Amino acid sequence: MSEDPVYDPLYLKGIRYFNDCEFFEAHDVWEELWADHQGPSRKFYQGLIQVAVCLHHFGNGNTRGAKKLFYSSRDYLANYGPFHLGLNVEKLIAAMEVCCAEILASEEQFPKIEIEADLIPEIYLDPPPVSSDNA
Repeated sequence: MSEDPVYDPLYLKGIRYFNDCEFFEAHDVWEELWADHQGPSRKFYQGLIQVAVCLHHFGNGNTRGAKKLFYSSRDYLANYGPFHLGLNVEKLIAAMEVCCAEILASEEQFPKIEIEADLIPEIYLDPPPVSSDNA
């Protein structure tokens, strides 16, 4: 592909929030994008929203909600791999599996497991956005 992609400013804003571990804000921005989008990426955005909410719940101790959203986000995103809109979907899913491994393995209904900051995924686009003045 010789042309640089033009990413939606809301997509990029959500990624910035996500990488700053502002998962609720990332979810809000991506939800706005999802609500207005009718194209083939609609379920992709829904998957990203659910990744953000999964990590938001995990960080707040709602491990049961996080586990449920992990599975639904993975189901939405799986159809978009290996790459979609510059995002390495397979890498994100794998990183989420590592981050959530302890709650996924737990058989308790309400496990008391804390999220490990070092395992929280970050999102980087390839190719990267042309400019970052869409904040």
